[in-house]
Formats: sequence, structure tokens, C-alpha cells
Amino acid sequence: MNTQLIFGAVLLVVVAWLAACAEAGLARISSFRAEEAARVGRRGSAKLAQVAADPTRYLNVALLVRVACEMAAAALVTYACLEEFDKTWQALLLAIGVMVLVSYVAVGVSPRTIGRQHPLNTATAAAYILLPLARIMGPIPPLLILIGNALTPGKGFRRGPFASEAELRALVDLAEKESLIEDEERRMVHSVFELGDTLVREVMVPRTDLVVVERYRTIRQALTLALRSGFSRMPVTGESEDDIVGVVYLKDLARRTHINREAESELVSTAMRSASFVPDTKNAGDLLREMQQERNHVAVVIDEYGGTAGIVTIEDILEEIVGEITDEYDRELPPVEELGEDRHRVTARLDIGDLGELYGLEAYDDEDVETVGGLLAKALGRVPIAGASAVVDLPDGRALRLTAEAAAGRRNKIVTVLVEPVAVETVPATEESST
Repeated sequence: MNTQLIFGAVLLVVVAWLAACAEAGLARISSFRAEEAARVGRRGSAKLAQVAADPTRYLNVALLVRVACEMAAAALVTYACLEEFDKTWQALLLAIGVMVLVSYVAVGVSPRTIGRQHPLNTATAAAYILLPLARIMGPIPPLLILIGNALTPGKGFRRGPFASEAELRALVDLAEKESLIEDEERRMVHSVFELGDTLVREVMVPRTDLVVVERYRTIRQALTLALRSGFSRMPVTGESEDDIVGVVYLKDLARRTHINREAESELVSTAMRSASFVPDTKNAGDLLREMQQERNHVAVVIDEYGGTAGIVTIEDILEEIVGEITDEYDRELPPVEELGEDRHRVTARLDIGDLGELYGLEAYDDEDVETVGGLLAKALGRVPIAGASAVVDLPDGRALRLTAEAAAGRRNKIVTVLVEPVAVETVPATEESST
């Protein structure tokens, strides 16, 4: 067998191995890591910074060198096999087997493993070769990429083979496994990607959970409702709850009454601000950017029929990225707490069937609601706020008074409800302090 051809093929495979190392190393080097290497005075950091500033260009140079060397080595091995064997099919079969094995092990696995394990050293060493090589090649790599992109389905031309979203997510997962980032940081990055596929209706506060104030209410009544409910912004309704005419801010109400005490008797419509309306199919990420630009913290969400679906705030969208935002009032509560004399403190999310069991009912169900909080809201005919009380009838003729206790959390939801038996003939069906 021609030793010169085999020696040339081995030399080309070595060059391809080096190019594959460079690819793997450069793929893991960012401009930040290059700057960090320069700050500590690492040798070759200046050249590494030049490569990291335009990684696409130098990755494509390394890719071109690797592919060219692999192809040339395959051609030399094939030619050497044709000289050695009389039958062409034997020569081709041997050449294919040898090059598949060499390409997979020597060019595919080994150099990429080294490049990923030692990315900084590999990328720094590659920078010494790629910088002059890129100048020598000139426009050849970009031209080949341009031709390749012209044959690729899609719009426009790109500078090179960019990673897909799935590949970027996999890279983030790998960074977390190697302890380069924390698990919470990994989750946050994934949440940023998912925000682009999230609709406003998935993050909004639904209309059934809204505390609203009618436009004919006075500023004093609105201020009292805001303080009782714990909300700093409340939608102002007109003819119905579907007719939101504006948004009133607690800060504006307090300012008006502080400057002029007589303003307490004015209508809340004089202090409200105009509402911003968005469709429930709007992208949550786009809405976040719009809210930042317009310095608007709340928007009214409209469904496909033009009705009010709910409201959405900047905090609602941010929670999709950073997770649930809690405060000092949020704590884990037992579902049921006995207070004596057949009185109980239960969570608002307790199933009404469980509530019935507390008072000796085998089956207690309601076709409209499933939780104690929902039962209280149904009896009141509105969203309960702290201090709201109502009496509900049990199937066996007894009655229970449900009293909403202090709200908690960022959304000021009623967390616990006080339940106590009452005599039916002595209590009206619904009680609530006036606002």
C-alpha cells in the first residue's frame, strides 16, 4: 500500500482533529469569559478576545478546515485502497469502513470531548491559528455559507449556522449540571423562553376575582374599599362589571383627600385614570415590553366577545419568569383549625364537601362552586374582602356564618374563612360592612 498516501491521510485527520477541537472549544467560549481571561492576565487572552468578538466567522473557518481535511483524507484512503485491491468494490468497502471509523472516533468523539472539557485552553490555542487563517481565506467561508443558505428553505440569509431554541435550552441544562449556574437560574432562563409562548389570558387575574368600585361611589367609599381589600389599583365600572371605564389608584385617592378633605364626597370617576385594554390572545412578552415603554402597570383584558375577561399587571407577567412572588404574610396554613364551640378557621380553598363533614353531613355539594371561598363569594354576590360575612344554609336546615379574614399575598386573596354555626331565624341571609 502506498505509504505516502496513508501518511498524507493521517496528517489530514490530525488537522481535522485539531479543527474539531477548536469548534468544540469556541462553542463554549463567550465574550464574557474572554474578558475575564484578559482581566487575570491569561496568556493569549488578547487573541482569544478577537475570536470571541466574532465567533461565527472563526467557527465557520474551523468547520471549513475540518470538512476539507476529512474529505481529502477520505479521497487519499480510497485511492490507496484502489491501488491495493484488484476489485473495486473491495477497495471502496474498505475505504468506507476505515473512514467511518476514523471520522467517528478521531474527528467526531475524541476532539469534541477534549474541547468541551477544556474550552478555555482549546479556544486560546485555536485563536493563534484561526486568526491568520481567516485573513488568508478572506471571503471564502462567508461565500460558502451564503451559497448554503441560498439552498436552505427559509427567509433571508444568515451569517452562519445558529443554534435553535431547543439547543440553547439544552446548553442551559448542561451549564446547570456542570455547576456553572444555579438551578433557579436555569429555571428562570427556561421561563424567559416560555414567556414568548404565553398568552395574556394565562397570567391574568380573572374577572371573578376582581374587586371593583362603581363610578357613582364617592372617593371616601373607594378609599375605604381599597384599604379593606388591600389593593392599590381597582377597576372602575360603569353600567355593569363588563363596563370598565377606568382604573383608580390608592395613591391618587389618598393625595386628593390629603390636599382637600372636602374631596371625599366627590365621585370616584373624578380621580380615576384611563384604562388600557388588551386582547386576551396577546403575547405576554410583548405586553411586558409595552407596559415598560408606556410606564403602565395594569391593563384590562378583553375576551373575543368584547367582554371583560380580567386584568393583568406587570407583576403577573414577571411571576412567569421569577416564580410566585410572596410576602411576609404568606405562610403555610393547616386546612382546618378548631377554635372551640363548633367554630373553625378553614382555608378559602377547602372543598365544601370537607366543610360538610366538619358539621356531620355525609354529602354536601353545590353545583356552582367547589370551595369555601367560592361559597362565600356566591352568597355575597361579589368577591369577598376582609371582614365580609354571609350566612349559608346547610341541607339539614342549619346555617353557617362565613366570615372572610385578613387577605394575604401579592394579590390580596382571602386565605382563611371563619366558620361558625348560627340560628337561622335570627340572622339575615347576607351581611357585610358597608364601604
